[in-house]
Amino acid sequence: MEALVGEPLLVRTRRGCSLTPAGELTLEWAQKVLEAAHELDAGITALRADRRGHLVVAASLTIAEHLLPGWMVALRAEQARRGTPPTEFKMTATNSENVASLIASGKADLGFVEGPDAPKGLRHRLVGADTLVVVVAPDHPWAQPRCRRVDAATLAATPLVVREVGSGTRHVLQRALQHHATVPPALEFSSTAAVRAAVAAGAGPAALGSHTVREDLAIRRLVAITVSGLDLTRRLHAVWRGGPHPPEGPARELVSMAAAKDSGRRR
Repeated sequence: MEALVGEPLLVRTRRGCSLTPAGELTLEWAQKVLEAAHELDAGITALRADRRGHLVVAASLTIAEHLLPGWMVALRAEQARRGTPPTEFKMTATNSENVASLIASGKADLGFVEGPDAPKGLRHRLVGADTLVVVVAPDHPWAQPRCRRVDAATLAATPLVVREVGSGTRHVLQRALQHHATVPPALEFSSTAAVRAAVAAGAGPAALGSHTVREDLAIRRLVAITVSGLDLTRRLHAVWRGGPHPPEGPARELVSMAAAKDSGRRR
């Protein structure tokens, strides 16, 4: 690792070793990589079509990519602490409209969707909330320090890079701009990653969930724009069929875990 970094990471003495400042920084980064690796492992396990799977979960893309793996890791850790067998997941990642269809048809046991409201005809529980963030490329005119605020009418009159119809992100944006005259989108994609890449390449502004653009904003791959007079809050719901509570067992535990995680973030 020292050869890779190009400078000492440890101070070595006869009494032992201690980290240099560069070593402390490398350790901090490495811990984040290991945490991401655990989430990746949980996500891959959930995607495997395993006949032993107890729980079939469908989730909107934002939740599937950024939140659900962490919830599953936390549930597995709790099960390990109790000494109970770990839940085997089968996960489908799609837009919120398709998630609702999978739950309604019985093809999935539990769903997680995003949008201004929960889908009609399904039982639901609010497990969290986030806000869409309007982002542009660093060389976009709106990204200049004096121009990082626009009003809702200006956003509506600008061709945007958007998600496909049926996604919770698209629904929230349309609901927020419903009282303004809008123009056709510049581009439309079926994945958040494609929208982010198009915005970074200069295709135009987009409104994306705060979870999805956090790292892009940190490294200034994208720049956040404040939009006055616009509510871009969206709610995250767990949805299921049947009784007033999620199915007993892993489904109910996963919903409780999701709600607890969001409560912890807000504190």
